Amino acid sequence: MRVSVFGLGYVGCVSAACLASMGHEVIGVDVNQVKVDLVNDGKAPVVEERIGELIAEVVRTGALRATGDVREAIMGSEVSLVCVGTPSEPNGSLCTAYLERVTEEIGAALAEGAKQGDRHTVVFRSTMLPGTCLNLLVPILEKYVGGTAGVDVGVAVNPEFLREGTSVRDFFDPPKTVIGELDPASGDAVTALYDGLPGEVFRVPVPTAEAIKYADNAFHGLKIGFANELGAVCQALGVDSHQVMDVFLADRKLNISPAYLRPGFAFGGSCLPKDLRSLVHAAQRADVSVPILAHVLPSNSDHLQRAVELVERTGKRRVGLFGLSFKPGTDDLRESPLVELAERLFGKGYDLKIHDANVSLARLIGANREYIETRLPHLAQLLADSVDEVLEHAEVCLVGTRDPAVLSALPHGDGPVIVDLIRLPDAEARQTEPGYVGLAW
Repeated sequence: MRVSVFGLGYVGCVSAACLASMGHEVIGVDVNQVKVDLVNDGKAPVVEERIGELIAEVVRTGALRATGDVREAIMGSEVSLVCVGTPSEPNGSLCTAYLERVTEEIGAALAEGAKQGDRHTVVFRSTMLPGTCLNLLVPILEKYVGGTAGVDVGVAVNPEFLREGTSVRDFFDPPKTVIGELDPASGDAVTALYDGLPGEVFRVPVPTAEAIKYADNAFHGLKIGFANELGAVCQALGVDSHQVMDVFLADRKLNISPAYLRPGFAFGGSCLPKDLRSLVHAAQRADVSVPILAHVLPSNSDHLQRAVELVERTGKRRVGLFGLSFKPGTDDLRESPLVELAERLFGKGYDLKIHDANVSLARLIGANREYIETRLPHLAQLLADSVDEVLEHAEVCLVGTRDPAVLSALPHGDGPVIVDLIRLPDAEARQTEPGYVGLAW
């Protein structure tokens, strides 16, 4: 394919060189003439493993050249990769000035040199927040092109997962390829660029592709911060943190796995909250600052409060709650987030009915009974014997269980507002219904 790459920094330079080495005809574009001259001389404008010899080779064969002329690049390509920077503003917001400028230039060049029947595809590789492409860049492109994105010009978002220092290796052996496509033809053009590379290809809506890069980087930062905080606590307590983490990392069932990484409701139970409090307290006694660990429980509480606010926004007062124990298949109510949710709603004066097939007040004993008598002493008058009793009572139903009897009874369309705390199996279909509200979807 004939490809133009806008921006010859780390991402653009590596993308241009690697695509050229795969057999594509590539034109690099940059406003900095020094970078343009370096590439045309077969030299890399960035320091990166393998990039020097790769650029020298693809320039020598004629597969890669560079220019500062946007129109020349557009006329000489069928796909454009936008790899310009998106730095932070002083207040932390995303700077989109370079993205906007290059989109204007590409649009103007396309309008000037468009040929009947030709369709250029603009692929945004720069990191940008969800909504940036569709709400900001597509309107700019359509204005300058004088046409419709997805019809007259292709548009896609293709985030990169390149690490500085190993970016050439990462390009040829990617963990995944993500293509946010405005329409299938746009996605096809991007897919063809990477034909032959390993790894799974995900073709998703444009905002999803934008969000994935942030999910990755936020989690990477979280992992590093978690390991460093835990290491500091271990050192203060006289424990070898690397031995601890070796064992931690060996657990591929719960730790290094998809476990617990699906958005849903708050956590609870007799272990997680208690152990987090103990660890943070031990760190404080040892005078070790652990802001990540110290904010896990407050974050959990904030997420629970979001469910309360969803109920408040309905303006309705009769509420049904399905589920009460801290996890399915148990009657353990200790530090259950659903108990906390019920307590907050009851405290705010909501007319509440609760059903959990596993919870019977008569069967609660020991610490379990003591906990509920302390936190929700009115439970006896709130518990309903059946799903139907809750549905007949409620104007708003909060669903915190996957009990088949509950799921099969939940109405569609007219009926109570459904506040989904667990992502119901038919959540996607329900999202089009006016009475459905999902938590953190």
